[in-house]
This record gives sequence, C-alpha cells and structure tokens, in this order.
Amino acid sequence: MYKVTLEKVREAAAHLESVVLETPLVINETQSRKYSSSIFFKREDLQQVRSYKIRGAYNKISNLSENELSRGVVCASAGNHAQGVAFSCSKLEIKGLIFMPTPTPKQKIEQVKMFGGNFIEVILTGDTFDDTSKEARSYSEQNHLPFIHPFDDEKVIEGQATIALEILDQSHVGIDVLFLPVGGGGVASGISSVFKALSPQTKIIGVEPEGAPSMSVSIQNKKNTALESVDKFVDGASVKKVGALNFEICQKHLDEMATVHEGKICQTILDMYNKDAIVVEPAGAMTVAVLDQYRQEIIGKNVVCLLSGSNNDITRTEEIKERALLHAGVKHYFVVRFPQRAGALKEFIEKVLGPKDDITHFEYSKKQSRTNAPAVVGIELGNSDGLRPLVNRMKEFNFFGEYLNDKPDLFQFLV
Repeated sequence: MYKVTLEKVREAAAHLESVVLETPLVINETQSRKYSSSIFFKREDLQQVRSYKIRGAYNKISNLSENELSRGVVCASAGNHAQGVAFSCSKLEIKGLIFMPTPTPKQKIEQVKMFGGNFIEVILTGDTFDDTSKEARSYSEQNHLPFIHPFDDEKVIEGQATIALEILDQSHVGIDVLFLPVGGGGVASGISSVFKALSPQTKIIGVEPEGAPSMSVSIQNKKNTALESVDKFVDGASVKKVGALNFEICQKHLDEMATVHEGKICQTILDMYNKDAIVVEPAGAMTVAVLDQYRQEIIGKNVVCLLSGSNNDITRTEEIKERALLHAGVKHYFVVRFPQRAGALKEFIEKVLGPKDDITHFEYSKKQSRTNAPAVVGIELGNSDGLRPLVNRMKEFNFFGEYLNDKPDLFQFLV
C-alpha cells in the first residue's frame, strides 16, 4: 500500500517553494464567538489560482521526465485542478489539453484560459466530472500523453499534503480538531497523513456535500464504492467515486466523515461574504458549514477549517440565495388553485398571506373552461415557523393544491 511519507512531502514543499503562496492561517472572530472556541481558517482561497489545487498539479507535472514534458499533458477537471494544471503549463512552458464538463461555470473556464494562456486548450465534454475524466483518459492513452489526475496520484497527494506542513508551522497552539473538505480525497489523504505523523492528537474530520457522499459511503461499506448519481451543485467536491489511493489513506487516517446539506453550504457562503467579506465557492465553504453539527464538541477547542477555494461564479448568486432560503425553511413553492373570478388574487393576498410573507414567484394561465385554475406560487415567509399556518389558511379558503418543496422531480419541472 502506498504511504505518504514526510520525506516526500518535504521534497514537494521544496518543489513548490517558488510557485505557491504560503497562505495564512488566521483566527476568525465571527465563527469563534459563535461556537465559543478558537476557529482558524487556512486560507487556500487566497492561493495563486484561488485554490489549493496548484500544489498537487505543479508537483506532479514538475516531476515528469523531459520526454514526457516535451509531449505535453492532459487533465480532466471541473475547474480548480484545471486552473492548477493551466498555471503549471504556463510556468513550465509546456502544452496542456484540459477537459472540462460541459456545465462548468463560464467564470472557471475563463480563469483556466487566463492562467494557461497560449500553452493550453480547453475541451468541454461530458455532463459530470466522471464522464469528462473517461474521455480525457482515453485521449491521453491514444496519444501517449501523461494524464494529470486531480486526486488519485502519489505526487498530487504529496503536493496537497504541503498544506499540513504550513498549518503546523503556523499554528502556535495545539490543534484539537481539523476539518477537511473531501471530493476525490486528494487533499484529505495528504493532510491527514502528515497530521497523523506530526500531530496524532488532532481529530481529523472529512466533510462532503450531502448530495455526493462518495467517501462516506465507501468508508461505511469498507470498499471504494461508486455512487449511481450525485448532486452536481458543489462542483468542486461532487464525484461519484473517490480515488483508490485516497480511499485507502482516508479510511485509515480520517477519524470521522460528515456530510453537510447544500442549502447549509449556500447559507454559509452568504454569511461569510456578508459578515467577513470572504468569498468562497461551495466546496470552500463546507468545512465552515459543518461546524453547527459539532457545536457542543468544539466548545473551548482549537479548530482549523481548510477553505479550499474561492472560484465562485457571480452568476450563481441567485441560485445560492434560493438554496439557502429553501434550506432555512422560509422559501416555499405551491400549486395554488385560484377560483376563476374577479378578486381571487386579492383574497389570497389579504386572507392567506401573513403580514410579513412575500410572493416571489407567480406563474398563472387562465383557463376559461375550468372553475379553478392552478398557479405555481413561490412564497418567502417572514419566519420559518409560518409554513403550517400558511398551509392551514390555504386549505381554509380553498386555495391549496400541492406543496412542491418535498416533490423534487415536480419542483424541478415547474420552477
């Protein structure tokens, strides 16, 4: 079994010294007050390419032979690894072909092109990372080009592990709990290996999105397990199957796995921006979003959260806000059956809505042959306790049709 050694990680750190930033480890007063503990952020969101991925990518590519470098490299990525590879290709002046899933946010695609310049070419293909990765691997094999895996590779893992050396060097207190984001498992396997060697008393908790719990399921099953489908919202951490190397290491070194709801992640993104002016992407917010689940356990403790990246697309802001409101229980969608008579909408507003409730979505088409016509109505409540009274009033005045929030397929179709 492959083992991450301190010698190899220190070699990686030497490779990266002139390329990556030593990102700060800073205490966050907002979260520390909230949880009555000392919460430190490792700010990899401030890295050269705004994520830690440059570490593994550059360490892998810089260790290739001259012959391999002369032919160029291939990678598959939903964004951050692609940026790390693009930056590395530009720095080392080699050609790179970067395969990205078709739904990748435009902002990430443009960033990849900016970092890689004339040295890289972006190829959009596949609906998920797994689809894209298959095509990229096939291309690399057919054309005999090195494939730079985003997480399941020894040199990539060792590169990501250099974050642990920095954290331990920067921290002037003993670290009680360390929260690490988990997607494919590269950064978690690297950092956890170093901590188990140098700070074995630290409890290490991996965090995944609820809609893509591939490491959690694998550890539970005691074998690397592919999920049938994943929620792709947390694009930097949504993979159907974690890396083989990463699974073996994480199974051994992670003390616990936790999942966090995408809506909670969204609320955390908004809170971190509004309260601390910190911009993070969904994957970058996971380790902070999960703190609520450990509220009692971390009181009085020294806690480190890895903020993995800040490559957030501003066009996703409305979706992030929507998911946050849905998760908080203040945004609800209904099929409302309006009587086809004058004054029905006015009656709904005056008798059904609460004084602080607001209609945020309304789709209605009048049908002459019907007594009642359905409308899809989105309502933002004044507080999360208002749902049951609202539904009761809808039923009392014969407006209630269907509640859509708990019908995901119908919800996606109608809203």
